[in-house]
Amino acid sequence: MIELTLGQVAAVTQGTLHGADPMARVTGSVEFDSRLITPGDLFVAFAGEHTDGHEHAAAAAEAGAVAAVVTRPVPVPHVLVGDGLAAMAALATEVARHLSATVIGITGSSGKTSTKDLVAALVERAGPTIAPPGSFNNELGHPYTVLRADASTRFLVLETSARGVGHIRALTRIAPPRIGVVLNVGSAHLGEFGSREAIATAKRELVEALPAATDGGVAVLNGDDPLVARMANRTRARVVTVGESPGVDVRADHVRLDDLGHATFRLSAPAGTTTVALPLVGGHHVGNALAAAAVAMECGLSVPAIAETLSAAGPRSRWRMELVERADGVVVINDAYNANPESVRAALKTLAAIGRARPARTLAVLGEMAELGADAADEHDAIGRLAVRLDISRLIAVGAAARPMAHGAALEGSWDGESTWVADSDAALTLLQHELRPGDVVLVKASRAASLERIAIALGDASAAAVDSGERPERRTGQE
Repeated sequence: MIELTLGQVAAVTQGTLHGADPMARVTGSVEFDSRLITPGDLFVAFAGEHTDGHEHAAAAAEAGAVAAVVTRPVPVPHVLVGDGLAAMAALATEVARHLSATVIGITGSSGKTSTKDLVAALVERAGPTIAPPGSFNNELGHPYTVLRADASTRFLVLETSARGVGHIRALTRIAPPRIGVVLNVGSAHLGEFGSREAIATAKRELVEALPAATDGGVAVLNGDDPLVARMANRTRARVVTVGESPGVDVRADHVRLDDLGHATFRLSAPAGTTTVALPLVGGHHVGNALAAAAVAMECGLSVPAIAETLSAAGPRSRWRMELVERADGVVVINDAYNANPESVRAALKTLAAIGRARPARTLAVLGEMAELGADAADEHDAIGRLAVRLDISRLIAVGAAARPMAHGAALEGSWDGESTWVADSDAALTLLQHELRPGDVVLVKASRAASLERIAIALGDASAAAVDSGERPERRTGQE
């Protein structure tokens, strides 16, 4: 973080300083987990669902925190503020003012985290880079990431999410981006937004916040998604389109998947043409890689360097198409971090492709896709029907909200035991442990609240599991 005195912290957050020297300096990071505090850090206390950070302020001080930012008095040096999240945002805004880094913002209904990881892997070649761990993309994770940057940071990669119109606009005010990426407009949070058009309105706030082309603003837009492509008319920035459609600026063709779902494709751009072999699992990562490549070109990387990096970029964030191949040949794909209709369709298509390529029996273990509102039952029903049309060998729908998947599969023609419903993950695991055969391919996917990752982890650990590190054909033991 850019160093600040406690007096500056109080002024920036509109707080009052208690029991501390206003000239004392925050020389470390800003943390909201007291277990991560090191000497020179600033601790921000939040009252969470399971614990209240104020109760850990003393432990943070003992670990070396210069002070705590709190919303009620604590018995250690502190800055008393009215709102902890607002204080974090204010601190991050102040730090961002002093950065010389190129700020890169990424949004979309799906693929944000994977694309963020690819962008970070690429621009790291050009200079010191800060990017969020996992999916730190909301009103807490976004400023937290900004606060990790300092004067040496050359690239700041930020993932931005929204649960309503205006959320992304607020995040862009913290650290105004120069490059903005919009991946897609899907059905994630449809229950909160009400329509895909409203989701598009929220997503385009990122490109609306970009500076003009004459000031270096660049909008990277998915030319294969009509709602995203239309955002070209809503930005002052120079537009770079990506996709598989003819006429886009950065294009993929000759896309092929191997027997574990890794995509190889030809990357074509004004700067050159090359072949990319992605270590990531799933054809949907081609679009993510194209967006990342377009950003990297704008940051000065050559096409050969981009291809080399993409072809070596393994997964950085857990439970996203994380592939485990057991000693008995069973392949488990853990994609249980999150789910929406678009990402589930992409994962099912990858499962089907792997099944055809090996060939192998395919099993889809699917749980709830959350936050779909009134469309939830229809969307789950449609996924069940798609599983049948893709000729998935076995569909196991898990949990009450996912029951329409099994119903939709039955109506689509799954009559002979190909689809079933179970009440919870324990029942699903028991069923799988009895049914799995050597060589089967299993996909586990659901929204985070369903906690289906427990199924994938248990199956992957069943016998001498090895994780696909992306370094084909070698596989490393353990979970990534």
